[in-house]
Amino acid sequence: MSDQAFQAANHQSSAEPRDKSAAAEAPATTRQRSPLAAHVLINALLLNTEESYRGAGVSNYSQNLLAALGRAQLQDPPGLTITALIQDAHFRTPGIDLVNTGVLPGKNAVARIFWEQTGLPLLLKKRKADLVHGLVNVLPLATNVPGVVTVHDLSFLRMPEKFPAAKRFYLSKMCPASVAKARRVIAVSTQTADDLIHFFNTEAEKVDIVYNGVESRFSPGQTKAIEAFRAQKGLPDRFLFYLGTLEPRKNLVRLVEAYKGWRAQARSADKDVKLVIAGGKGWFYKQIFQLVQELGLTEHVLFPGFIPRQELPDWYRAAEVFVYPSLFEGFGLPVVEAMACGTPVVCSHIPCLLEVARDAALTFPAENTDELIAAINLMVTQPAVRAEMRQRGLIQARRFSWERAAQETVAVYEKALSGRVAND
Repeated sequence: MSDQAFQAANHQSSAEPRDKSAAAEAPATTRQRSPLAAHVLINALLLNTEESYRGAGVSNYSQNLLAALGRAQLQDPPGLTITALIQDAHFRTPGIDLVNTGVLPGKNAVARIFWEQTGLPLLLKKRKADLVHGLVNVLPLATNVPGVVTVHDLSFLRMPEKFPAAKRFYLSKMCPASVAKARRVIAVSTQTADDLIHFFNTEAEKVDIVYNGVESRFSPGQTKAIEAFRAQKGLPDRFLFYLGTLEPRKNLVRLVEAYKGWRAQARSADKDVKLVIAGGKGWFYKQIFQLVQELGLTEHVLFPGFIPRQELPDWYRAAEVFVYPSLFEGFGLPVVEAMACGTPVVCSHIPCLLEVARDAALTFPAENTDELIAAINLMVTQPAVRAEMRQRGLIQARRFSWERAAQETVAVYEKALSGRVAND
């Protein structure tokens, strides 16, 4: 494919992320052993291993980060003792002391939130913690223990209409208070870091960007194994694939409309390409199913539901194209996972996805259905484009690892603990 054709097809941003993407190109450097001996207590209460949407997203982040931190503890102890609070009895990882709180109904959000702000401060004192890390947007406020908080995105402020009222209210109160209290703030992308500065007036020097990683099992597969998987699952030979929670900001209504528009103009040879929309039901999702029926697409759009984590690489590999039309993301891990599996990617032209995909995906303006149709058509009809994007994606995906994320997270702990020594 010519450079001119590629540039015309791919709406790549001319603005580079301010500090992090270039650093992700280089291999991780060896971390110097911390001179600080301290106890870090991690709030991982949203970690969930069940096969539902509760086990995706921030739960996936929690599981993989804890596992990588545990491996680092065993291989190159950084001088820290790490304890993680969980409420999932099935999760195990060596190298970290896992404490099951045992006081909360697993799915009772109100009980969890109450305990985080009342029971957790007491536990921090009892456990003599030197630092507390909130993995998902929130810290306990009634404690003098210094904190680090990971903020995944501020979509509840950017797109409040896409959230249930109770969830929006909770996040709009607790997230800014937690960020203000935190000694250091981890943002999972430059997009999130910029939003923290813009919406919360957070000092830029207080924010550290630590990208999510991609597990090594996300890798290209063998042709025979891929064909066998399609047969096992009853999947078509050719299909477009979306993966993620079914909720409004994922822009799935537009994806269905674009698929309908593409089918109307598709060559007869491509009419067999179906659309697979996979993921657990989140909120405000009924419109997606209704639209598929209204447009007469029930035979062409498949909803397999939540995909177990162990099966995910096979689903990516089986797809002809991965399509991710999201209106807003904090990181966009499925894009990186698809690229790591060798699946060419079409994704929306939003800052976060441009940051993680760069020139390794065909992109389109998130609210432009015609351009999404054009991107789908180009990818489906041009094998050379698919091949080029596959190769670019494989290279780009290598820049993200959970080992790097764990190493950089420990570096944030060290900054926060050094601040305690200097200021407290």
